Amino acid sequence: MGKPKAKRLKASHHDSEDAASGAAASAIAESYNEQIRPLLDAVDRLRHLKVTQEGIQLPTIVVVGDQSSGKSSVLESLAGISLPRGQGICTRVPLVMRLKDDISTEGSQPVLQLEYGSGRVVTTSEAKVADAIDEATAEIAGSGKGISDAPITLVVRKRGVPDLTLVDLPGITRVPVKGQPDDIYDQVSRIIQEYIAPKESIILNVLSATVDFPTCESIRMSQQVDRNGERTLAVVTKSDRAPEGLLDKVTMDDVNIGLGYVCVRNRVGDETYDQARAEEDRLFKKHPLLSKIDKSMVGIPVLAQRLMQIQAAIIAKCLPDIVKQINDRLSRSSGELEQMPPDLNNVADAVRAFFHIVKRACTSLEKILVRGEFDEYPDDRHFHGTARIAEMLNAYAKKLPAECPRRGGDLFLMEEVHVLEETTGIKLPDFLPRSAFLVMLKKKVETVVQMPHDLVREVWDYVEDLTVKILLHHSEDFPQVQPSCRRAVQGLMDKARAQSARHVKELIEMELVADYTSNPDYTKTWSELMEGHGKFMEAVKDHSQPSALTLKGFGRVEVAHMRIHDDLAGQAFDLRARLAAYWRSIVLRLVDGLALHVLHGVKRLAEDDLEVALSDELLGNKMAGVERMLASSPATGSKRQRLKNSIVLLQQSKEAVADIMDRISAGGEV
Repeated sequence: MGKPKAKRLKASHHDSEDAASGAAASAIAESYNEQIRPLLDAVDRLRHLKVTQEGIQLPTIVVVGDQSSGKSSVLESLAGISLPRGQGICTRVPLVMRLKDDISTEGSQPVLQLEYGSGRVVTTSEAKVADAIDEATAEIAGSGKGISDAPITLVVRKRGVPDLTLVDLPGITRVPVKGQPDDIYDQVSRIIQEYIAPKESIILNVLSATVDFPTCESIRMSQQVDRNGERTLAVVTKSDRAPEGLLDKVTMDDVNIGLGYVCVRNRVGDETYDQARAEEDRLFKKHPLLSKIDKSMVGIPVLAQRLMQIQAAIIAKCLPDIVKQINDRLSRSSGELEQMPPDLNNVADAVRAFFHIVKRACTSLEKILVRGEFDEYPDDRHFHGTARIAEMLNAYAKKLPAECPRRGGDLFLMEEVHVLEETTGIKLPDFLPRSAFLVMLKKKVETVVQMPHDLVREVWDYVEDLTVKILLHHSEDFPQVQPSCRRAVQGLMDKARAQSARHVKELIEMELVADYTSNPDYTKTWSELMEGHGKFMEAVKDHSQPSALTLKGFGRVEVAHMRIHDDLAGQAFDLRARLAAYWRSIVLRLVDGLALHVLHGVKRLAEDDLEVALSDELLGNKMAGVERMLASSPATGSKRQRLKNSIVLLQQSKEAVADIMDRISAGGEV
């Protein structure tokens, strides 16, 4: 039995729609292959040549949106992979996504790589890519909720993805949540402005259908740099959650979206990407409200096609500037090659080259170890010398006990009583013998004697490592003299360690030779502690009083055991008070004296000692050291080769771009 007429008409209508859609898709594919593909091929050629290594940035699409607007979900739909999800800001650093339709991956696993930091490359999989991005983000921006402007690049080579390069930026949030810095909005705004301000950038503004577009902060930001919306495309997410009035929103265009709107439905829950696309297609065909939106404005496939066309247009527009950048860098590399030091022909040339190395190394060390300037190594904390030495000094100061050390397990004042008993002699009653104080002082100082030795060893080990690395860096063109440079530094550091060891020994010996301080804090502290002396002695002599009491500076103490030592109790209390007060002066001298010694030694190293040590090592013995510089340097040859390779790369890039420019000029605009 045949279908009812209404159903037959409906089926016929959908068949016609599908046929028209297929024909349109075929036409689009043909147009893409003929007009757009050559542009993207040119960019692919530039990327294959790795022209970005020369600092030439290719035009790309920047994705912005308010927090939780669905930016990452849009990118997931385009790439067909899962990105980090969660509460708050999920994208905490710029995520550069390079999507490449790679036929070689058809029927096999796609190829995914993360690139970040100083050339670090991590290969991952679809199942683990979200975790890999999280780990890279934590390494760059910390494990909390802070953000960073240092980008992560995700390269996706997968069959069926659009050929696109997009940058996903942190979502805009005005109110910081727990764990975020107070200026989180300003930080995000600065990053977004940096990416969307250049006229070459295409802004993909992600808007949620559940909000009023004019109230979106991302709209306000994009309008600041693209007032007429000439380079702004809007993608509307969550269309299924707020279908009412969406047609009016995208047709009235109250917010000047010059490149138009595309409404999408992203993947929900555990849907596969194929299932999500099928549901999206059904939604915009069947929904009583959403089906009224023009089909050229709905769906992830439409979005992908629009983005590829827009990207191609911006590439064509930017090609002249790309050509200029290539020419500029080609000229710069050629100039640098010409400016490289010539091959050394005689000892005089070698001496000049040697002092040039010494000057650069000493200048770097002065900046890093003395002035605290880190512009040469902004991202390597190991080379932030003043900060690292300050950390060592602060750690040393914290290790020294702020209070006078006590033997664990001893009853209150019993250590003092034992010393007083052993130093007793013919003396006036209740007179505190100085020998008792010195004996106690020696015991206390000996408990910390190793700490300053550990500090100077740690500092000079660090300074030696830093000095060697910097010197090797500046002498990389002359590896034949690097062993001599290393030997000179090691000898210099051995002398510095020995001198510091003598200084530490003197500091300790000075503390033991006499009990002296002009620090007014000593008398003040001793007087404050002695305020409890009367209360303490009363408790010792009056057995009816409690056996424990609280004393200022000593806390809660037991006194019953002192009643059998009432003849020494007062002296023991005074001895403890004097030691506690005097200990503060000892710690201050051990910290300040050693800190000044270390800083002075480091300054002298950078300004004078290193140059003298290197000169003695390389200029001595009839300049045998610098004569080795006359030999051919593999590093210099390597550097020359790198520059030559750069010039070849830039020349090839210039030719690749020139070819497509010729095609544009011959056939009109693409």
